[in-house]
Amino acid sequence: MRLSKSFIPTLKENPSEAVIPSHILMIRAGLVRQLSAGIYSWLPLGYKVLRKIMDIIREEMNNIGGQEFHFPGLNPKEIWEQTGRVEAFGDILFHVKNRDYVLAPTHEEIVAFHAKGEIVSYKDLPQIWYQIQTKFRNEPRPRSGVIRGRQFIMKDAYTLDKDEAGLDVGYALHDKAYRAIFDRCGLKYFVVGASSGAMGGSKSEEFMVKSDAGEDTVAYCEKCGYAANVEVAQSVSQAVERQNESKDVFEIHTPNVKSIDDLCTFLNINENQTAKSRVYINDDKPILVLMLGNDEVNETKLANVLSGNVRPAHPDELKEISGADAGSIGPIGFKYRIIADKLLKDGNNLYSGANKNDYHIGGIDLMRDVPNIEYFDLRTVESGEKCIRCGSQLDVFKAIELGHIFKLGTKYSEALGVMYLDENGKEKPVVMGSYGIGVERILACYIEQNYDEKGIIWKDPLSPFDIHLIALNMKNSLVKETSEKLYRDLQKEGFEVLFDDRIEGSAGIKFNDADLLGMPVQIIVGEKNLKENKVEIKNRRTGNKKVVELDKLIDSFQEIF
Repeated sequence: MRLSKSFIPTLKENPSEAVIPSHILMIRAGLVRQLSAGIYSWLPLGYKVLRKIMDIIREEMNNIGGQEFHFPGLNPKEIWEQTGRVEAFGDILFHVKNRDYVLAPTHEEIVAFHAKGEIVSYKDLPQIWYQIQTKFRNEPRPRSGVIRGRQFIMKDAYTLDKDEAGLDVGYALHDKAYRAIFDRCGLKYFVVGASSGAMGGSKSEEFMVKSDAGEDTVAYCEKCGYAANVEVAQSVSQAVERQNESKDVFEIHTPNVKSIDDLCTFLNINENQTAKSRVYINDDKPILVLMLGNDEVNETKLANVLSGNVRPAHPDELKEISGADAGSIGPIGFKYRIIADKLLKDGNNLYSGANKNDYHIGGIDLMRDVPNIEYFDLRTVESGEKCIRCGSQLDVFKAIELGHIFKLGTKYSEALGVMYLDENGKEKPVVMGSYGIGVERILACYIEQNYDEKGIIWKDPLSPFDIHLIALNMKNSLVKETSEKLYRDLQKEGFEVLFDDRIEGSAGIKFNDADLLGMPVQIIVGEKNLKENKVEIKNRRTGNKKVVELDKLIDSFQEIF
């Protein structure tokens, strides 16, 4: 491809709207341009890389028996209502103006719709269906470039099986395929246990890349490899110790005490003697959640414990529900359901709010004073806590989700009536799995792991071109003739070549653009070296350079790498 005839609009300066490296470099190198918040146009160079990623995905999906479909992005709303996911997705689901249709963020319902009536017998199973398609999610705060957008390209796959044993096989096949895809794309990744969220199902795992730009938070043990999204992560943490004697409940005037730290300072006590109160609304019913000390409520764990919709109570609701504002709420006298983190189980001599502003209560015995309390794992794991598997220290950090695999079970087949006849002629629901990959995220994560202060550093097989051929002065006849011949010869040898044949532009501009675009090999054709029938080659990743004779150019590629 000739750069003089290509649309690759590079930028010298960092764009003001971009913060993370991949977003900055994708704009500067002319891979994408933003149309609106969370909506991007892919320019020719960027789309060329996307196609290479999609080809890798197709090859690995076909290797496990996948059959490629293309489902519509515009879906009848009634199908989504049958599975309850109009409410589950909430405002993230795009609705068409007449409200009879939605724009699909995923396609479980549509797969089930097409399987119904077509999958008749156990002989029709198993099936692996997949597609690479545009999806839509009304992200309230799109950020990090293409990593979290409102329109994105996703590979989603679905297994259809007759039983859980078959689902296990399909799940394992996708796990293997995903590892092959990410390995071939040159990514450093790890796998974590995760919450199924609005997808539902019995088990799910995420393929993650460590990054400060990540929208997920992960707990990871370097020693044993335990990894889990903090939505489901657990740790070995110290539970409250029940004391031999329980004090009587007593009230304390605590003016201007609004937090656990304030309370500990005011009373000169340890935070492990306190129970923090948070009020949530569960399907219009208040519920009090107690946490030990400064532990934070993990709202995904909470939602998994409670059925229906869950949200934090609004500040203007608290006084009516409890009699007090935030910071003075507690379990004694609370009229509604109370649950607590398991670290508080059977704790006594605790301090919490008195349900009266500027007052707290001490001497609380949860066994004695809150007899109907329920205990669950509700806390968010923190860095430095012990691994639940091996006892070593956990690290908690941000990560980007590349892919997510789910064991859906029969949630969608039962809701939409996808049944088959087994070997005994008995009707049973099809068992499903769902498997997604963010295609654009692969590209963004690759850049997050492969760049320097000059630009992107590509490597095979994602590199848009193998070679960046730079003619330093196309007005010089020798440089022009040699460069044109090299361009033709390299293409005949099977190399993909980006040829900087621009007449205008200094050597500095051409070098800067070449480093920004980041092709693995640069060949620099200049007057000085040509006088000795030589050209310079450069390894973009290492910066190593070498001047070689023209007739030994291709052989020299091996020496510089």
